[in-house]
Amino acid sequence: MRDLGRLFWLAVGLVLGAVGVGLYLGQTRPAEAANDRFEDYIICTGAVSTTPRAQTDGVWLLDYRSGKLLGTVIDRDKGKIIGWAEVDLVTEFGLPPRQAVHFLMTTGQISFGQAALYVAETTSGKFGVYTMAPRPDNQPGIVIRRHDLVLFRQGGKGN
Repeated sequence: MRDLGRLFWLAVGLVLGAVGVGLYLGQTRPAEAANDRFEDYIICTGAVSTTPRAQTDGVWLLDYRSGKLLGTVIDRDKGKIIGWAEVDLVTEFGLPPRQAVHFLMTTGQISFGQAALYVAETTSGKFGVYTMAPRPDNQPGIVIRRHDLVLFRQGGKGN
């Protein structure tokens, strides 16, 4: 009889555990992206490694009006922005002047303390990958590095 009671409680525990796992895994999870847009601007954030042991927040700002991608980091000690680096996306993506463009962008973690920015331009079908890094001349500030620029769709309306 005593073994039957143990078996009963083991079965109850297994059933409750299975129900708990089912409830946990069955939940929908919202996308957790650190980006937003307003009219002609998109902003994203992501980690940037400014030194091997120190990471800080990087801020990306895409300005549709000027066709510029801006990037900066926050000085952890002073709590201030360390200048802006920029990339001309009109030139970078080979877009004709004054073309109606449609950019999408988000960040993703590529290694500990370093995020990449993913930029897609839906009219041309081009997709670029960028990161921020310390300036190579050891001056304060950062540079924006392009790692790749590819077509995600052949035969875009633009180039």
